Amino acid sequence: MAEGAVVRSMDSLGSKRLAELVTGTTAGRRPGYRALAQGVRTLLLDGRIPLHARLPAERGLATALGVSRATVTAAYDLLRESGYARSRRGAGTWTELPDGARPTSVATPAVGDDVLDLAIAAPGAVTEELTAAYAAAAPDVARHAVTPGYHPYGLPELRAAIAERYTRRGLPTLPEQILVTTGAQQAVALTLTLLGRPGDRIAVENPSYANALAVIRRLGLRTAPVPVTDEGWDAELFAATLRQSAPRLAYLIPDFQNPTGRLMPAGQRRRLIAAARATGTWLVVDETVADIGLDVPTPPPFASLAGPGGGEQIVTVGSLSKGHWSGLRVGWVRAGTKLITELTALRVTADMSGSVLDQLVAGRLIDREDEVLRHRLPVLRAQRDHLAKALAREFPEWRWELPPGGMSLWVDLGRPVASALSRAALRHGVRIEGGSRFGADPGTFEHRLRFPYTQPVEVLDEAVRRIAASADTWARGLGAAGDEPGRPHWVA
Repeated sequence: MAEGAVVRSMDSLGSKRLAELVTGTTAGRRPGYRALAQGVRTLLLDGRIPLHARLPAERGLATALGVSRATVTAAYDLLRESGYARSRRGAGTWTELPDGARPTSVATPAVGDDVLDLAIAAPGAVTEELTAAYAAAAPDVARHAVTPGYHPYGLPELRAAIAERYTRRGLPTLPEQILVTTGAQQAVALTLTLLGRPGDRIAVENPSYANALAVIRRLGLRTAPVPVTDEGWDAELFAATLRQSAPRLAYLIPDFQNPTGRLMPAGQRRRLIAAARATGTWLVVDETVADIGLDVPTPPPFASLAGPGGGEQIVTVGSLSKGHWSGLRVGWVRAGTKLITELTALRVTADMSGSVLDQLVAGRLIDREDEVLRHRLPVLRAQRDHLAKALAREFPEWRWELPPGGMSLWVDLGRPVASALSRAALRHGVRIEGGSRFGADPGTFEHRLRFPYTQPVEVLDEAVRRIAASADTWARGLGAAGDEPGRPHWVA
């Protein structure tokens, strides 16, 4: 069984399937009870088996593994004792996480000039291009200043520019199919609020964009996680999840996925579109990072693969934050005209309209997009490669797949210690996020660290140096109370 294999049921684990997965974690050996318990823990923390999934009956799993039932019984006992499983008489045993495995996030604003903030994966602006865009927009400010300045749908000229951008990339689009929002986060929140209701199921990649997951939780949507491994997506698994869970919505980032950096192949995109069409599932496609192709070209829009009239239930979200500047709060939704009207009606209850000045500047930047990316992409590519070398030098035991695009490395620390390491790093002046913040189930991906490469190389070098110093301090037992050197106290 390949290391990246995942289960194909979101509600229960079959004996044969779990046996295959566990055997993969033990290099093909028949596991003893401790190795079996550790295998289940590893799969759970890595997001390859879901939280609150029902474990197989002891007898069936013992037969599938070729071990005694006593071995499975002892493994289940150990999982329960360590908080990774719970049982109810006559009802079975489910995967669980201990209370200590739900770490607190460090996703708070950086404080102090000396704090290196790596919790935000976004670059600074290309200053020359941004300055030129503001200068070019200045003459239009006076023209708009004599009006009230409210444009709930967005400035007509910007809507037209965004529509033309989609058309140029292979997805014919009318300005009426565009809603300009105050950033991509608002676009995602409006879409999920309009289309979802508390209790509705939503299929999500696991891991996924942390702020989108926060919106999903706030809205009371029930997640059906689909793992994204170092090998990428499993389209068959995603389609099976849509068939079995019948989610009303699915949220995905097919282009240089945040945080893994994976790029979904065109064939998998077509299979997902077909599966969503069959189940009536709305696909909310986040293309915020689509422009950041470092080793491959920017892919065509996801919805362009649906064919004429085939994208009615595909909602596309975009933004200028990654390709241009996050400080320019301009994002958008591309969808059918009826949905755009409904989203706009919802939007005016939040902020009425976006900044006219920002939208005027955004239009100029879209006109000069090729020039901006020609400058930005080589810089990001060099920073990515520099960071990879620096991490390999300081932490040879860490592992990652070099992504073909995007903004960060998804680093495997080898042990579930990311939250403790993040806290230690913050005490040394580096704010960085552990992987648990990106898990559909909080507490998973504790062996992962998202390490953005959006800062200049000298900042990346200093950040790696400080993290190495914090790791040394923590390993000597000088970390905060409860951070046991080498592994957090909740790991059995």
